[in-house]
Amino acid sequence: MAESKIEWTDKTWNPVTGCSKKSTGCQHCYAEVMARRLKAMGQTKYANGFQVTLHNHCLKEPFEWKGSHNIFVCSMGDLFHEDVPFDFIDKVFDTITRTPQHRYQVLTKRAERMAEYFVTRSIPNNVWLGVTVEAQSSRFRIDCLRDLSASVKFLSCEPLVEDLGELDLTGIDWVIVGGESGPKARPMQESWALNIRRQVETQGARFFFKQWGTWGADGIKRNKHANGKLLNGEVIQEMPEL
Repeated sequence: MAESKIEWTDKTWNPVTGCSKKSTGCQHCYAEVMARRLKAMGQTKYANGFQVTLHNHCLKEPFEWKGSHNIFVCSMGDLFHEDVPFDFIDKVFDTITRTPQHRYQVLTKRAERMAEYFVTRSIPNNVWLGVTVEAQSSRFRIDCLRDLSASVKFLSCEPLVEDLGELDLTGIDWVIVGGESGPKARPMQESWALNIRRQVETQGARFFFKQWGTWGADGIKRNKHANGKLLNGEVIQEMPEL
């Protein structure tokens, strides 16, 4: 079990690790850096670095976790990556179905493949489905998500690298926004985040501002912890209604 420092989840579960770059948000991928570090430290699970790797031995882990948790699935990869066969994804969802006490948060940049997968499969009630929408070029992912029958449908606008313009949030329950972290991070402007917040509130979803990242609201580059998570002077970390 991996305790998570991500504010919107409790645990992470990685039956798949590794990925490949899909869109502009992937440019400075934190998971790629971490996977290479773990490989250098000799951790067996990351012997392949950031190559897509399936971990059958991890499939039963949630059965051992006491209590009820929000679990981020594949924080170190993408469950719907093209190199992950549907029959392995079936095994992941079998575990999810058999552990209804947990809530599983599945986030992907491969929204089309996720939609294809669920054409012939039902979505368990304890699954939250999300897509990354970090730039205008990835807004199409919302359309792939909105008609799926998940109990919670969410967007991760992180790292937010440009203003997203006008959004149709029909069918979307929750929107997470955050700036980029790391030495090569791109700055996020406050107006971009406030634009999303305004639309989320108008259209009846929940809004979660995670962090500023490496660049603060004042446009100064510093430690992400120093920049904090105040948006327009307040902490806004709403969770979806269940």
